[in-house]
Parts: sequence; C-alpha cells; structure tokens
Amino acid sequence: MSNAVRWNIKASKEICGDTPLPPGRYCGGMPKLDTRKYRVRPGERVNLKRWPTQAKPIFDSREQYAEALADHVAQLSSLQNLLYADDRYALLLIFQAMDAAGKDSTIKHVMSGVNPQGCQVHSFKHPGPEELDHDYLWNPVKRLPERGRIGIFNRSYYEEVLVVKVHPEILAAQNLPHDTLKEKDFWQERYRSMVGLERHLHHNGTRIVKFFLHLSRDEQRKRFLERLDDPEKNWKFNAGDLKERALWDDYQSAYEDCLSATSTKFAPWYIVPADFKPQARLIVSQVILETLKDLKLKYPALSAAQKADLKEFRHALSKPA
Repeated sequence: MSNAVRWNIKASKEICGDTPLPPGRYCGGMPKLDTRKYRVRPGERVNLKRWPTQAKPIFDSREQYAEALADHVAQLSSLQNLLYADDRYALLLIFQAMDAAGKDSTIKHVMSGVNPQGCQVHSFKHPGPEELDHDYLWNPVKRLPERGRIGIFNRSYYEEVLVVKVHPEILAAQNLPHDTLKEKDFWQERYRSMVGLERHLHHNGTRIVKFFLHLSRDEQRKRFLERLDDPEKNWKFNAGDLKERALWDDYQSAYEDCLSATSTKFAPWYIVPADFKPQARLIVSQVILETLKDLKLKYPALSAAQKADLKEFRHALSKPA
C-alpha cells in the first residue's frame, strides 16, 4: 500500500471516526449516492440517449471529493480482508466503455487501497491464434478470481457482442461452423451464453458487477484532443481511435442491445455517467461497497479448542526470551 493511500485512509478515519453516520449521509455531511438509478433493470430496453453522461456531484470541492474517495478506499480495504478471510465468495468487476471513458483511471483510483495479492486485473486484447482455436469464453474463464479474491476485467468477453458485432470481419476469423453463423438468433444466443455463465458463477459464489462508463461523444473528442496536446499523453492516442469514433452510432446500438439483454438480478449492469471522472469513481466505488456489504462477510469462528491453543501460544510468547 502506498504512503498516499495510507494517508487517505488515516485522514478518512480522523475526519469520520467510528461513530455511525445518519442514514443517507457521508462523513463531512455529503449526501449518499443512490446507485439504484444507475442500475439497468432486468428486461429493461436501454436507450442510451435517455441515460445521462453527467451526474450532479455530491461534493462541493476537491477536498470533499478526496475525503469521500478516501472513505470508500478505506472501507474497501477492510472488506477485502474480510472477503479473503471468509473464503466463500469471489467478486468479479467488469468494465466496458467507449475509448477514453476512463476505465483505467477508475480502476486505479477506486482500487488504490486494495492489497495487490488479493486482486487481479486482466485486459483482454484482440484474440491470438490459441484463443481463436477455442470458444470465446475459454480465455476469460481461465482468468476468473478464486474465492476470497477480487477479479477485474478491463474489457471482457462482452467484446464478443460489441466490437465483434460492429466489425463482422473479426467474427469471420473465428472459424465458426457455417450453420452457427447462419442462425437468425446468433447474437441472442451469445447473450444467453453469457447470462448462463454468470448464473453458474453466481450460484457457486462469484458475485458479478458490470459497469458501462457512459461517455458523451463531445467529451470523448475533448479527451482525444488532450492526448494530442499533452506530450505525456501522446502515447495513449492511436490512429485507430478515430476510425472507431466514426462508428459511434454502431457501437451505441451494440451497447444498447447488450445492456438490455444481459443485465440480470444476479449480474447487473450499471450505466455510470462518465463525463466527470471524480463522480464516476464515487459511483463505482459505492456500488462495489454495497455489493460486498450485502454478502454479510465474517471472520472464521474459532472452536473452543482453537481458542485454548491461542491462549497457550500467547502465554508462551509472553515469557522473556
């Protein structure tokens, strides 16, 4: 854990203390985020034009934002320890978004207090020869988190109904049976396969939360310009970014179909307004905290014999060397 993270956690405890807060309030008097309005209800038909890309901040200053994020980071650090000790559940976080929506920075800031030994981040790129010789779920399944750990997919198997849908040439390279490709419900079958996988994982203890960082086209343009104008961000820009931007409407349509078909009670999608990164980070972190708290995690209970053993060990260690 970095010194900065330690300071943030310490500062959060000094500001908030251990006194329970009134319902609906953060330390510092800021209102609590209502994450329900960002959650896609099962069966809901998503129209992204009706979902905001900006949300009113719950904070009035940079200091208040830092305080709220530090509080979330501290809680997440504590809950991660409980998740590991409890050893019944795993947590899988999936991030999808258009380019420049802030996936990397959201993961960096929200997970800054998490023990790296208990968290794995995987970014899924264009599949190589080995991946193409297997079904599209083979590679991500290998990277699922074990019980007691947090797994993060920075992009995921959902690319198979997003970028693959927008670029049919990618699908052609997968060497699928001709009969499969001709199926009228080809994409619906992929949605069903993904939902089926997530239902199986949920039943076996993996909790899944999916975030779509909803960025406006104009904000993406501004962030691309920042990458071009800032020498330290030049490396982030790729000529292919502009080609993908030209397919904006196709991607929005693919996302609408995907979010509508695959948001379930056991593996929900959250459409997070992403034009203002600080607020987006607080929404994401709040959802993660709520998910972990709902698990009612506990440290393992010790038997009477184990407690007696600990008492003996302590007695032995109390004697001067």
